[in-house]
Amino acid sequence: MKIYIKGIEDERFHRPLRLIGNLFFEETELCFTEGEAKLEAEFSFVESHEGVRITGFLRTEDGKEYTASREQLIPAQLEEKERLKLVKNTLSYVYLTILQDYTGIVQKWGILTGVRPTKLYHKKRQEGMSEQAIHQMFKAEYLLSDEKIQLMKQIVERQLEVVPDLDSLSNEVSIYIGIPFCPTKCAYCTFPAYAINGRQGSVTSFLGGLHYEMKEIGLWLKKKGIKITTVYYGGGTPTSITAEEMDMLYEEMVESFPDVESIREITVEAGRPDTITKEKLDVLNKWNIDRISINPQSYIQDTLKAIGRHHTVEETIEKFHLARSMGMNNINMDLIIGLPGEGVNEFDYTLAESAKLMPESLTVHTLSFKRASEMTKNKHKYKVASRDEISTMMDHAVTWTKEHGYAPYYLYRQKNILGNLENVGYSLKGQDSIYNIMIMEEQQTIIGIGCGASSKFVHPETKKITHFANPKDPKSYNDGFKHYTEEKISILEELFAK
Repeated sequence: MKIYIKGIEDERFHRPLRLIGNLFFEETELCFTEGEAKLEAEFSFVESHEGVRITGFLRTEDGKEYTASREQLIPAQLEEKERLKLVKNTLSYVYLTILQDYTGIVQKWGILTGVRPTKLYHKKRQEGMSEQAIHQMFKAEYLLSDEKIQLMKQIVERQLEVVPDLDSLSNEVSIYIGIPFCPTKCAYCTFPAYAINGRQGSVTSFLGGLHYEMKEIGLWLKKKGIKITTVYYGGGTPTSITAEEMDMLYEEMVESFPDVESIREITVEAGRPDTITKEKLDVLNKWNIDRISINPQSYIQDTLKAIGRHHTVEETIEKFHLARSMGMNNINMDLIIGLPGEGVNEFDYTLAESAKLMPESLTVHTLSFKRASEMTKNKHKYKVASRDEISTMMDHAVTWTKEHGYAPYYLYRQKNILGNLENVGYSLKGQDSIYNIMIMEEQQTIIGIGCGASSKFVHPETKKITHFANPKDPKSYNDGFKHYTEEKISILEELFAK
C-alpha cells in the first residue's frame, strides 16, 4: 500500500509510520510526491513548553476523510532521546487511531510493534509502578486491549514464580550454542541452517571451532568467577550431528564451563524428529540432559511436505514415545498457526493430536513471513488463512492450553506475523524454560557460541545492550572463530570490569 505523507520531513518519524502501516497492510510504502498513492496522510505538530499536540488526517481517493489528534505532556528536564520517544509514540497513536477507523480493524496490541512487550511490563514494575498504573498506561498510552494486558500480566507473574531472582541475575550469564545444520531447510526458516548431507568436512571443521570457543569462554568465566544460569543448544538442529559428535560436545561443556552441576537448565533442540535416534538419546542421558524439543509444527502430512519437513507425522509420534521411554521428562513441542493450506479445522486436529502426547511445554507460533525465507520469496505458492481465521486459531490455542493445564510463561512478536498476533510459550507447572525467559526479558548477558550465534551483552547496572553476531555460514565461521572468540571476551572484560 502506497501512502502519500505530508507534514513529516524528519526521517526519524518515517519508521514508526511504516511499522504502524504494516499492521494494516501487507507492505507499506511511504511516498512524498503527490499523486503516487491511493491514500494521503497529513500530520501537523503544535509544540509548546509543556509538550506537543499532533493532529492527523487520512484522505481517500473518493474524498472520505478520517482524523485524530493527541496531546502529550513532555517534562522540560527530559533528555532528548526520551523526548523523541514520546513524540514518536504520540504520532503512532494518532496514525493507528486513523487507520483503525479507516479499515475497521482493531489492533489488540495497539501501537506496540516491538518483539518483547513483556520486557516493558517488567521495566515499569522494576521502576516501582503499581499493577493498576501499568495497566492504565498500556491502555491509555499504547492502546492495548484488556486481553493482551492480561496476557502480559499472567506471563510476568509466572516468570517471577519460576525465576524469583529474575531482577538480580545480571551478574550471571546464559550460553547459546548454535549448530547450523538440519536434514533439510524449511520453507519458512531464516535461521542459519544448512542441509547436513554431504557436508561432513565442514561439520568437522565447525565442531573444531566450536570446541575452541567453549574452552576459551569457559576459561574466562572460571577466572572471573561468573556462574552460568542456563545453556541452550539451538541452530539449525543440534541433533543433526552424530551421537559421537554430540558426546564429545557435551564432554567439552562439562570440562570447560564452570560449575556445570549448578546450571539451572540445559536444553537441546531435537526439533526435527528425523534426527532422533536411540544412540543420541543415550548420549543425552549420559550427560543428564533431559530437556529437549521435538517439533511437529503440524500433524497434517500434506502441510509437512509443503513446508519442506521430510519426516512423517507418525515419526514425530514414534520419536516422542521413544524419548519418553528413555527418560526424557521435559519435552517441548512447537506448533505453528497459519501454515500454508491450513485453516481452523486443521489446527484443531493438530491440537487434538497434541493432547494424546501432552508434552511438558508447548510453544504456539504464528506464521511470520520472514524476508529471507523461501516462503516469502515465493508467496504465490503458499496460500495462508485469513486474518479472522488466524485469530480464531489463536483463540482455540488459548482455550485448549487452559483446559489441559498449561499456562503462558513467555511471548514474543515478529515483523510480518499473521494477524499481528504473537508467539506464546505454554508449560505445565514447573516445566517452564528458564532460557526462554532470559532471552526474551533481557535481564542478563547471553553469550552466543557457534555458527550464526548472536550474543547480547547486557550491562549489569545500566542494562544497556551490546549485540555481537558470529557469521552465519560455516566457512566464514571456520575461517575466523578465534577472532570472534577474542572479540567476545574483549566485550565481556569491559562489561564485567570491577
